[in-house]
Amino acid sequence: MKSYRKVLELDLPKRRQFVNITSSVAEALENSGIKEGLALVNAMHITASVFINDNESGLHSDFEKWLEKLAPEKPYSQYAHNGFEDNGDAHLKRTIMGREVVVAVTNGRLDFGPWEQIFYGEFDGMRTKRIMIKIIGE
Repeated sequence: MKSYRKVLELDLPKRRQFVNITSSVAEALENSGIKEGLALVNAMHITASVFINDNESGLHSDFEKWLEKLAPEKPYSQYAHNGFEDNGDAHLKRTIMGREVVVAVTNGRLDFGPWEQIFYGEFDGMRTKRIMIKIIGE
C-alpha cells in the first residue's frame, strides 16, 4: 500500500469564506499515482472546515446565513471562549460543518456522486491556514 501527503496553504482575505478545493485534491491524487484507495482531506485548524456539497453560490450564501444564526460572530462577549481572542463563533461553526472528508478513489479519480465538490470553509481567516490531503491505496 502506498501513501501520499500534501499540505495546501491558503491565506484568505475575509474572516469567513468558502473555497472550492476539488481541483487541488484531484491534482494531489494524480501526483500520488494511486488508482484505488481513499483520499482524506482535513482542515488543520480548529476554526476551519472541510465538507462536501454542491458548488452553487446561493447554497453557500445560505450556509453563511444559517451558520451566523446558529453561532453569531457578535457580540464577542456572548462566548466564554473569547478572552484574548474573538473567534468563539468560528469554533462552533467548524463543529457544525465538520473537520474532514474522506472520498473513495476509483480508477485514479475521486469517486463522487452527482454535483459533489470538496470545499474548505474558513471561519476565522485573514491569516495563513493549512489543509492536509492524505491519500492511501494502491
